Amino acid sequence: MSRDSRHLSRLFDGSLDRVFDAARAAAREPAASRSPALDVVVKQVSHRVQLDMPGVLKDAVTVFVEGRHVTVQAEAAGPEAKQDSERVIYRERAAPQCARSFTLPLELDPTETTARLEHGVLTLTLSKRGARSAAKIVVN
Repeated sequence: MSRDSRHLSRLFDGSLDRVFDAARAAAREPAASRSPALDVVVKQVSHRVQLDMPGVLKDAVTVFVEGRHVTVQAEAAGPEAKQDSERVIYRERAAPQCARSFTLPLELDPTETTARLEHGVLTLTLSKRGARSAAKIVVN
């Protein structure tokens, strides 16, 4: 074995053990809430907001609109259940919770707001109008 090979071998000795140790420590922690990335586009009569929500089913998404404030909450589907003959030895995938709140410059009309979840992207079309009450938006 050459000097470089021995050095490379020492560099990676135990690296998988460190990965598995970190994963075991993370698995003991509760599922973290993450803040999905979003884009906001201003249109003539509305705002279009897109949020990345991979692994989220539309039934798991809740959108609230109140005045100028928008809140989106969701929980991604967890990993599939294991079979009786299986034993999980390593798992990084979990069912993370997503939450994002933001305020837009103009009052929104929740009755004219739509929400659509396709291919892991939630698209909100938020109508610009005076709104006086809070509303829950149905995701299609």
